[in-house]
Amino acid sequence: MKQKSELFYSEIKKQTQRLLGFFKWCAIAGIIGIAVGMVGTAFYYGLHFVTDFRNANPAILFGLPFGGLLIVFLYHVAKRDDDHGTNSVIAAVRSEETLRFRTAPLIFVSSLITHLFGGSAGREGAALQMGGSIGNGIGKVFHLNEKDMHVAVMCGMSACFAAIFGTPIAATFFSMEVVSVGIMYYSALVPCVFSSLVAVEIAHFFGIGSESMLISYVPAFTMVNTGKVVLVSILCAALSILFCIAMHGASKYTKKWISNPYLRIFLFGILIVILQLLTGTTDYMGAGMDVIERTMHGEVNGEAFILKILLTAITLGVGYKGGEIVPSFFVGATFGCFIGHLLGISPSMCAAVGMIALFCGVTNSPITSVLLGFELFGMEGMNYILIGVAVSYMLSGYYSLYHSQKIMYSKFDAAYRGNVWNHK
Repeated sequence: MKQKSELFYSEIKKQTQRLLGFFKWCAIAGIIGIAVGMVGTAFYYGLHFVTDFRNANPAILFGLPFGGLLIVFLYHVAKRDDDHGTNSVIAAVRSEETLRFRTAPLIFVSSLITHLFGGSAGREGAALQMGGSIGNGIGKVFHLNEKDMHVAVMCGMSACFAAIFGTPIAATFFSMEVVSVGIMYYSALVPCVFSSLVAVEIAHFFGIGSESMLISYVPAFTMVNTGKVVLVSILCAALSILFCIAMHGASKYTKKWISNPYLRIFLFGILIVILQLLTGTTDYMGAGMDVIERTMHGEVNGEAFILKILLTAITLGVGYKGGEIVPSFFVGATFGCFIGHLLGISPSMCAAVGMIALFCGVTNSPITSVLLGFELFGMEGMNYILIGVAVSYMLSGYYSLYHSQKIMYSKFDAAYRGNVWNHK
C-alpha cells in the first residue's frame, strides 16, 4: 500500500512539473511572440515604405553601391564582419555558434537599405535572423539554460516568419524542421505554436493580412497531368541545386576575387545596377512578390528565373542583406509557369507547384513545404503540390541554402547518415 502511495505521489509530482513547464513556455513564448510580432510588423511596413519610395524614385537605384558601403560599415562597427546570416541562427540551435542581440537591428536596417536601393533579396531570411536573435535575447533575460535557449531561438524564428508572411502553421514547423533534417525538435512544438500565433495576431492587429494566392485553373487529376507535374518537379529539383550552387558560389568566389569588403560590395553594386538597367524592368528589384502574383495568372517572361538567380546570388553573395526564401519562391513560380506553358498544362498550377517544390529543394523541409502550400493555396491543387514536394525533396540531393543545416537521414535509403554536413 505504501509503495502504491509513493508511486501515486511521484506521478502527481511529474505531472505538476510538466504543467508548470507548460505554463512557463506559454508565458515565454507569448512574450517572444509579442516582441517579435511588433518588430516583424515594423519590418513589414518598413519594407513597403522603402519599396514604394524606390518605385516612385527609380533613379535611387544608382545609390546601391553607396548603400552597400553603409551596410559593410554598420557590420564592421557592430563587430559582425564575419556574419553568416541565417546560418548563424541555425547553428545557434545546436550550440555551434553564439547569437548576439545586435544581429536583429543590423539585419533590420541593412535589409531596408538593400531593398531601398533595388537589391534583389527577400524578407523571410532576414525575419529568421531577427526573430532568432530576439528570442535568444529574451531567453537571456529569463536566464534560461542552454537547451531552453535553443527553444527560445526557434520560437523567435517561427514568430517573425509568421508575422511577416502570415503563415503560422508553416512557420511553426519550419524552425523545428530546418535545423537537422530528419530530426524534428518536438520539444519546441508548444512554444513555437504559441509564439507564431501571438506574432501573427499582432501583425493582423496592425493591418497585415496573411499571404494567400489563387490558382487560376487546376486541371483534373489524371495520369497524363500527373506525369507532366512529375516532370516539372524533377526539373525544379535540378533547378534547386543550381540555385544553391549559385548562392554559395557567388559568396565564395567574390570574396576570393576581391578580399576587401568595401571594394567588393561597391564594385559588384555597380554591376547589379548595370544588370538591373539592362533588364529594362523593376521586376528583379526587391523580393518580387508582384511577379509571383502574375504567375498565378499565367503571366511570365521565359528568362525571369535565370535573371532572378543571377541577381539574387550577386546581391546576397557580396554582402547586401535580405532573405533567400522569397527569391526561391520567385524562381520556382516563374520557372513552373514557363514550363507549364511548354507542356500545355495550367501555367498557374505549375507556378504553384514550382514555387513550393523549389522552396522544398533548397531548404530540405518537406513537412513545412506541404503546410506552406496549404496555407497559401488552400486545398486547390494540393495533390499536385504534394507530388512536387516529394519529388523535389528526394531528387534535390544533399544541397541546401544553409551551410549549417545537417541532413541526418538518407533521402534514398532507410538509413541514418549520422552527423554529416550537407553540400556547401
